[in-house]
Amino acid sequence: MEIARLRRERFGQSAERSTRIEQLELSLEDLEETAAAVEAAAETAEVQAHPRSKPARRLLPEHLPRVRVVEPSPSACPCCGGKLHKLGEDITETLERIPAKWRVIQHVREKFTCRSCEAITQPPAPFHPIARGRAGANLLAEVVFAKFGLHLPLHRQSASFAREGVEIDVSTLADWVGAVSVALKPLVEAIADHAQAGPRVHVDDTPVPVLAPRAQARSDQTMAAKPDGKTKTGRLWTMVRDDRPFGGNDPPAAAYFYSPDRSGEHAEGFLTGFSGIMQADAFSGFGRLYQQGAIVEAACWAHGRRKFFDLAQLKKAPIAIEAVKRIDALFAIERDIAGLSPEARLTARAGLSRPLVDDLAVWLHQKRAGRASRIPPRPWIIC
Repeated sequence: MEIARLRRERFGQSAERSTRIEQLELSLEDLEETAAAVEAAAETAEVQAHPRSKPARRLLPEHLPRVRVVEPSPSACPCCGGKLHKLGEDITETLERIPAKWRVIQHVREKFTCRSCEAITQPPAPFHPIARGRAGANLLAEVVFAKFGLHLPLHRQSASFAREGVEIDVSTLADWVGAVSVALKPLVEAIADHAQAGPRVHVDDTPVPVLAPRAQARSDQTMAAKPDGKTKTGRLWTMVRDDRPFGGNDPPAAAYFYSPDRSGEHAEGFLTGFSGIMQADAFSGFGRLYQQGAIVEAACWAHGRRKFFDLAQLKKAPIAIEAVKRIDALFAIERDIAGLSPEARLTARAGLSRPLVDDLAVWLHQKRAGRASRIPPRPWIIC
């Protein structure tokens, strides 16, 4: 069982789904591109192409600006040479994109002197996102979004900028990203405060590989830490506030916290000041938070289902398969009542979910008792 689980984690699907929608979408995209290329080649060669059903053409976005390009018209009738009068017009719209343009913004600060007292006056220097930096706010936003939003490494961005005639070293881009992270720290703290201000939060952690520093001695007996190519496992904690499924109107938010290990003291640190309901897994480090009384535990059905799902997928165990079906029935009820008022959800859970949960508990105890009765007793060893 352990070997099968490790093989599935290494080579199997990352999500608990029977199919990979992303791979199917990529395959469908390749097929559509191939069919379009065949049709274009057939039109060029004046050969009848295989008919392919096409979706209805969407209207181009209304918010985009329109540029009118009036095609030159004849000044006289090509048939008799008579005078022409405009009857109307036909408009054909083409979607176009103008590539990004580089420009250098020169902030001119003129100096003035007073003829009476000879004092020199000059406007103050403009604001820069990075002190003594030459990167504008739009450029910084593009670099940071491309790195974290589009997962485009800095060395690829540097190469792309160089192809456009602007050479920016990777080290310079890294300095920009570090400076932006410091500048955005107040916004990060505001998001974390908003997430903790809600009546409930969802907390989970995931392992992240981190370069392990290697201590290297210097001549002055000081130690400098350098990465040696090896990694250690850190933890990225996620605290999510989303009141929409519970009838709330406040905007959702997700706050992230990093810790070098999975210790309960780190969770206690970033959850300081929160009081309410916390939905999380059965991590033992949350125990002291629950004991203090300010945080109420809400066990996670998804984590409880996962062990049964692994047994159902890897061992085809009948009990696990049946357990997954019973838990999925609870999930279906939650999807139907998501967004309703607390009273409506409480009524639905009492009438629909509670009987299923009670039956599930009785069924599991029966299966466990039946399995225990089939296990032969261990023989006594007399020394």
